[in-house]
Amino acid sequence: MVINKGREAFRIYKNVFDNFTIQTILKFMSRKYIDGLIGPIMIGKEANIFLAEKGDLKVVMKIYRLQSCNFNTMYGYLKSDPRYVNLKKQRRKVIFKWVQREFRNLKKSNKIINAPKPYSFLNNVLLMEYIGDENPAPQLKDKYPKNPKKFYDEIITFAKKMYEAGLVHADLSEYNILNFNESPVFIDMSQSTSITDYLADDYLKRDINIISNFFIKNGLEVDVDASIKRISD
Repeated sequence: MVINKGREAFRIYKNVFDNFTIQTILKFMSRKYIDGLIGPIMIGKEANIFLAEKGDLKVVMKIYRLQSCNFNTMYGYLKSDPRYVNLKKQRRKVIFKWVQREFRNLKKSNKIINAPKPYSFLNNVLLMEYIGDENPAPQLKDKYPKNPKKFYDEIITFAKKMYEAGLVHADLSEYNILNFNESPVFIDMSQSTSITDYLADDYLKRDINIISNFFIKNGLEVDVDASIKRISD
């Protein structure tokens, strides 16, 4: 059931939405990006994922929590990204840039790999494509692929395409990859950074080690060094 417009409609989520976020969501409604909210997909410490709708279209709304976000960690990732070198360390400015960064990274990645299409962003809220059918596509950790070698190879191919386009995911794991119709979909790209970031190669190695270890633990033989070389060469 869609939540109607108006501040009173958000009382059910009073522990999730602050007044500033409510106003931001209402702006998306007034600008016709969404008609209303359906309900939560995931409630987290730093970000909440809600399902919204626009007509018959499902839309994902990612809301960063203004008070509980670890903006110091966000700032640590942002300050090494050449795109944000002049960013001041102020909570809201950092969070808003974090959201902008995820939008930019998704917009670039969606053109070359399986990743949600971003629709719009404002302040601490990001709207993007819903991935799934009747239910949201599961995380890789919850649905191991039937053909793990093919799935792993696709992950490495996607990481290579991102690298060639100038990006490193920087938070790649079984939690940030969806298994949709037995094919990977990269999500959570707020940490994704430019390959000109002086930490980019470290992030790439960490990404591939983490995702490779997941498959290794599940019985797949993986050459981690060869995978990293395949991406960066």
